[in-house]
Amino acid sequence: MVQKEISKRGRPRRYDPEAALDAVLEVFWRAGYSAASLEDICLATGMNKPSVYAAFGDKRALYLRAINRYREISREQMREVFTRAAPVREILRSAYAKALDLYYSGHDTPLGCFMVGAVVNDAVGDPEIRSALDEGLRQFDRAFARSIERAQEAGEISAEKDPETLGKLATAVLYYLSARSRAGESRATLEDFYARAVDIICGP
Repeated sequence: MVQKEISKRGRPRRYDPEAALDAVLEVFWRAGYSAASLEDICLATGMNKPSVYAAFGDKRALYLRAINRYREISREQMREVFTRAAPVREILRSAYAKALDLYYSGHDTPLGCFMVGAVVNDAVGDPEIRSALDEGLRQFDRAFARSIERAQEAGEISAEKDPETLGKLATAVLYYLSARSRAGESRATLEDFYARAVDIICGP
């Protein structure tokens, strides 16, 4: 996920669309859609309600914009990882380290993954949100599977293994890291876990 923290928290000194959207994202990331209020959003962005509506639309439109912003940040961070010419074990470890950089980017408490920790709860009743969640998760399945296919071609992983299944297993490790970081697990413990998970995914 290049490490890129959400832009400076709190109230921007002047209106900046990207900084304001990052502030909105963190509000939803911490509280979820239902619990986040427009008052919270106004406080975080330093904007009044008419300005928020004019810039982003209603609360649901804001939430969809926040989802797209998070996916953009995730893609940017992972692009560097998955385009490197490196052994697959190094790629996987780097992907998980970058994920933890993002999951632990909150000032006071780990936030985990926005998609897994917050958006998944709102996907049941909203087809558009569900579609965004599905595509966001599938992009990691595909990225991991492609890395595993290249590793198979290089002889790093047995060609008898199914790369799609291994890709989904590699993505599932991200879910675990997200849930456990948000639950308060130490980063060191999760680093040890993903190192062992990489051995399982890449092992004989």
